[in-house]
Amino acid sequence: MYDFITIGGAVCDVYFDIAKGKIINNKEDILEQKLFCFEYGAKYNIDKSIITFGGGAANIAVALSRLGFKAAIIAAIGDDQFSKNILENFKKEKVETAYCQKIKNEKSGMSLIITLPRTKDRIIFSARNSNDYLMIKSKQLTALKKAKSIYLTSLTCKKWQDIFNKVFNLRKEIFWNPGHMQLHFGIDKLKKYLVKTKVFIVNQDEAIELIVSNNPNFKNHKNKNLTNIKNLLKIIKKYGPGIVVITSGKKGVDVYDGIKFYHSNIKKEKKLVDVAGVGDAFGASFAAGLKIYNNNIKKAMELGVKNTALVVAHRGAQQGLLKL
Repeated sequence: MYDFITIGGAVCDVYFDIAKGKIINNKEDILEQKLFCFEYGAKYNIDKSIITFGGGAANIAVALSRLGFKAAIIAAIGDDQFSKNILENFKKEKVETAYCQKIKNEKSGMSLIITLPRTKDRIIFSARNSNDYLMIKSKQLTALKKAKSIYLTSLTCKKWQDIFNKVFNLRKEIFWNPGHMQLHFGIDKLKKYLVKTKVFIVNQDEAIELIVSNNPNFKNHKNKNLTNIKNLLKIIKKYGPGIVVITSGKKGVDVYDGIKFYHSNIKKEKKLVDVAGVGDAFGASFAAGLKIYNNNIKKAMELGVKNTALVVAHRGAQQGLLKL
């Protein structure tokens, strides 16, 4: 029996550090206020290149395994060398991969992350590839039935609702961090899943996006309901999840269980290298903390903040994760 089974993406992340990039202000376009630019037709030397591993479900599974939990992952990987690298990383991190699906003649998911070392600015090009073909078949369903808890992350596959219906019908303890496809589906339509969710985790922008999705009255982003974290927490809590978590970058993290509001500032790290995977590190640590500390939200938050501080001091989403 597994303590956690995670469901979602597993990818290879390729980092290119290029010192010649420029950041250009583009304030006339509210949707693209800054541009990361290079000279047209130019050829640039890469100052540094690194291959690491990522993907929501992968990051969560590795974090939980390092924290001492028996973790397995359900993800769709490709039929290529990257898939071998992904599986080898899971083996090293003691994450069970028996329920991963290899998609024949398809490439594994990968991201190209171009960074500007002097400013820490970055741009991410993401190819979901095999991740778009994830399914829950009888083998995966049998494993999920035996798992103590399920951690559901962003899904990009067309049949994501089928996966959700199978997962939430199991009546398991579910931790859920949604992706854009789920957020765009609308909070009213997601209610049937939210009422069966123990912990629902989003960042502040995602919380706003979710609430605005099918509430025309909230479309004015100056609305106090959208600028006040407590209001965001209360609105989402009304849809049924046991605990709502909203992360806000440098502003810290806020949690609401329907009775009490909790807030924690971030732990400032002198060596800020990369913010990739910060949300996953907190989410996994918070879930683990609830188990370790018998549902003590404050202590679970402290563990989450501690782990995120370690992650940002390293390149990639998994490199600095805490080991217990």
